[in-house]
Amino acid sequence: MTSRRQTAAAPAEALANETERVAAAQRGDSVAFNQLVIAHQELAFNVALRLVGDADSAADVTQDAFLSAYRHLDQFKGGSFRSWLLRIVTNASYDVLRGRRHKTRQSLDEMIEESSFDVPDSGELPETVTLRHEFLEKLQVGLATLPVDQRAVLVLYDIHGLSYEEIGVALETTLGTVKSRLNRARSRLRDYLMQHPELWKP
Repeated sequence: MTSRRQTAAAPAEALANETERVAAAQRGDSVAFNQLVIAHQELAFNVALRLVGDADSAADVTQDAFLSAYRHLDQFKGGSFRSWLLRIVTNASYDVLRGRRHKTRQSLDEMIEESSFDVPDSGELPETVTLRHEFLEKLQVGLATLPVDQRAVLVLYDIHGLSYEEIGVALETTLGTVKSRLNRARSRLRDYLMQHPELWKP
């Protein structure tokens, strides 16, 4: 699986601006908070989507997470706002999974439309597009087979490019636990995907 490490580091000026926006939002500036929402809503939605498995629930999780973040901004004491926000997103996602009687599955069309993975370009052959769609579908099903704590680490690290430290903050756990969960998640997902050799045919 291709890691998106480029998202792990942000320019110093961007961090400074975010710090200023957070401080303004904590003083009651709704415009500043809306800017934080715009900056992080896509990431928050995609993380929720990978965890809960369907777009409607992910949208609800994202909305609830931002409402919770707004109400509890006074509890943010500095550091990475993104990690703090993703802690709220993952906890809200866990609540959905715990309360769900029957696991739902995102349709292939939604998976391709909402996926944080690259959409195939129009120059690809139909056969290539079909194989890409099949792989994305199997990947989402494979993610759903992982224990939720392992799934969360893999989604945050391999798909969204967070650092071990950021994930530790987001999931309220140690770096050692993050690394061990990531290794187990990768192993489980690799075993699952290898059960579908048709995905790897040229």
